[in-house]
Amino acid sequence: MTVKNITTMSGFLLMGFSDNRELQILYALLFLLTYLLGSAGNFIIITITTLDPQLQSPMYYFLKHLSILDLSSLSVTVPQYVDSSLAGSGYISYGQCMLQIFFFAAFAWGEVAILTVMSYDRYVAICLPLHYEVIMSPRKCTWAVTSVWLSSVIPGTLYIASIFSIRFCRAKIIHQLFCDVPQLLKLSCSNDHLVVIGMVSFMTAVAFACFVGIVISYVHIFSTVLRMPSAESRSKVFSTCLPHLFVVSLFLSTGSCAYLNTSSDSPTALEFLFSIFYTVLPPTLNPVIYSLRNETIKSVVRKLLLSSKFTVRIICPVATD
Repeated sequence: MTVKNITTMSGFLLMGFSDNRELQILYALLFLLTYLLGSAGNFIIITITTLDPQLQSPMYYFLKHLSILDLSSLSVTVPQYVDSSLAGSGYISYGQCMLQIFFFAAFAWGEVAILTVMSYDRYVAICLPLHYEVIMSPRKCTWAVTSVWLSSVIPGTLYIASIFSIRFCRAKIIHQLFCDVPQLLKLSCSNDHLVVIGMVSFMTAVAFACFVGIVISYVHIFSTVLRMPSAESRSKVFSTCLPHLFVVSLFLSTGSCAYLNTSSDSPTALEFLFSIFYTVLPPTLNPVIYSLRNETIKSVVRKLLLSSKFTVRIICPVATD
């Protein structure tokens, strides 16, 4: 496909991380494996937090919705990249590109919002334990999650509305695994992208405000934890909170750097690395880091695995005393 044809075509060409055919297939298989692992982990979290009576507290309720957002976010970006890489075309239509931007922006904002709610939940649980049941009542938790999902539509809509003002003057080649806003800005004409940059700056400021709220929650949490006399209690709290803080920092820092750095015309290895950090790694690692140090989740998963190994007992129950 010539540069002229690429410039005039209605869609875009996703180059991914390499134009070498063998490397394209290798990367596609690696991303497919990552997608399957991440999807399985998030699906397990969603299943056990829905069905198991031990996991019905607000913390696990929020964790379930985080896993739904993670699974959705992975499904928006990775399957399209794997399919286009294995097919060798890399082509994505304009409509598919806009849908990717809408849903990725929506799910990314939903993840920021739910992580903020989760940090507040941990703050109330650790710093205000006597008021926890009143502050984090089932009705308020439902309202919080509903607000997260409804508010996620706003950034996706604003991004799409602002991108419609862009005219693309360069070859429509995107050096990324999906249609990402920073990459589209590099294809735009001189002043067409100012509206989108304003949108990016606004959403970055809102995300930074959420991050400040999360940091304030953790400052109070850690100051309370350090005053705890029991080393076991401190260890339990840190094992719950530190993975959460790690995910928030990784997701927001790499995402902000990628979206604010739109000056470079040629793709760099660091940009590719950042894109993986805020699109693929957090949704894949969340089930691992939230369950690895959580004894309740591990015990429920063990019980689930053991029950599945002996399903015959459910079909043909044996009489016991």
